[in-house]
Amino acid sequence: MGEVFEGYERQYCELSANLSKKCTASGALNGEKKKQKLSEIKAGLEDAEALIRKMDLEARSLQPNVKAVLLAKLREYKSDLNNLKSEVKRIASGNLNPAARDELLESGMADALTASADQRSRLMTTTERLNQSSDRIKDSRRTMLETEELGVSILQDLHSQRQSLLHANNTLHGVDDNIGKSKRILTNMSRRMSRNKWIVGIIISLLIIAIIVILYFKLAK
Repeated sequence: MGEVFEGYERQYCELSANLSKKCTASGALNGEKKKQKLSEIKAGLEDAEALIRKMDLEARSLQPNVKAVLLAKLREYKSDLNNLKSEVKRIASGNLNPAARDELLESGMADALTASADQRSRLMTTTERLNQSSDRIKDSRRTMLETEELGVSILQDLHSQRQSLLHANNTLHGVDDNIGKSKRILTNMSRRMSRNKWIVGIIISLLIIAIIVILYFKLAK
């Protein structure tokens, strides 16, 4: 389910958590240190916005059923980013005077940080469930590929056995043809032997008749 999106998602969650910590730390700073910390946070917000844009483009390039789920998550990330921006504005406005800063830190700032932390916790839980679902999908895909490979192997074995059976069948046909030819040859030989027997019998009979005739004439004289 969108490995590229998951990569951007992990980067955003890590960056969002880091920015939240910096916001908490900068609330207690003053002067140049606070300005420097706010500058770092704003640069981080720009990176977070870039990741949001990349996730949006990646989600819209996926299949409709996957895209709908990822865009719903993306709306939560955008809301989280807006909360971070609001925190930064509240912290920056604390530069006006110490009283305003203390008021923001004690009331609205604390509430915003709590809401943002809760939302990030939900996002991390959702991300973990998504990763688990992705792992299950990968396992199912791997099992499907293994089953497909096993099926291909079985089909190849069946094809090889079929070729062997066809070869054996052709061999049997050849043996049958040879037996038929041998049978015809033996039949022809048997007929020739019978004909030769008749010829020999006739010759012997003629010789016997000739001998009898010769003996008759000799005895008659």
